[in-house]
Amino acid sequence: MSDKLRNLLVRTASGVVLFGVVLGASIVGYWGFAALMMLITVVGVWEFYNLAVAKGTVPQRWLGIVASAMLVMTAAAFAYAFYDTHNDNTIIISVAALLAFFVLVAMMFVVEVFRAKETPLLNIATTAMGVVYVAMPLSLMCFVPILANINSETWNPWAFLCYLFIVWGNDVFAYLVGISIGKHKMCPRLSPKKSWEGFFGGVLGSLAMGALGAYIVDGNYLLWIGLAAVVSLSSVVGDLAESMFKRDAGVKDSGNFIPGHGGMLDRFDALILSAPFAFIYLIVAVIFFQ
Repeated sequence: MSDKLRNLLVRTASGVVLFGVVLGASIVGYWGFAALMMLITVVGVWEFYNLAVAKGTVPQRWLGIVASAMLVMTAAAFAYAFYDTHNDNTIIISVAALLAFFVLVAMMFVVEVFRAKETPLLNIATTAMGVVYVAMPLSLMCFVPILANINSETWNPWAFLCYLFIVWGNDVFAYLVGISIGKHKMCPRLSPKKSWEGFFGGVLGSLAMGALGAYIVDGNYLLWIGLAAVVSLSSVVGDLAESMFKRDAGVKDSGNFIPGHGGMLDRFDALILSAPFAFIYLIVAVIFFQ
């Protein structure tokens, strides 16, 4: 068996497993989805810190990871209160997690004083940046499926899965169009293979997935197609941003967590950076469309 075929089989197998994990976590219920966001956050922050280490900084790994987990837990518990309006425990958990997050952020400065490491400014900055780059967007992602399916009083896994299809649809269609007719390079400094033809193909693919998402969840077509447009544009920036970090660190992949696909950031970079834009769009859209 050739190496190329072996790599293709590994990539396909791990892709199937990954989709199974995502599907299973979503179907289990809201807390399964929240656990998936937590997993992506913890591994993603760890990988980001590996990139920072490659640049010569010494981030506070565990403090940054715990702070990131607290931020996602805050958002998950607060968002769940939308479904469990009669249970005050979720609000208590979210407030406690938020307070713990603020304490951990303050502790970054205290710990750095006693670490006596070189480049303390960069160490604190990269520790905080791991939280901002990975945990903050994924904490907002906890609200996105709820806002996209605001009329439902129960967790609908397809609201999240259709969002994911929009992200992956953009990636797949951009790749197919790019290798077919792509001639005009989009950002050769960071991603030599991306073309403007592929970009517009990805946008069309996302719009199609957005319309399909509206049909599946019986949602507002205008809202979902608008969401697809926002996600497709921000997904490209997310992909380029991660490529920028990897190129600066001198590595091909952010990690090897997913065989054949690289690290968690390699697979979910578009999802991560699209979340804040989707969150803001949905807040505005829900006001006008509902």
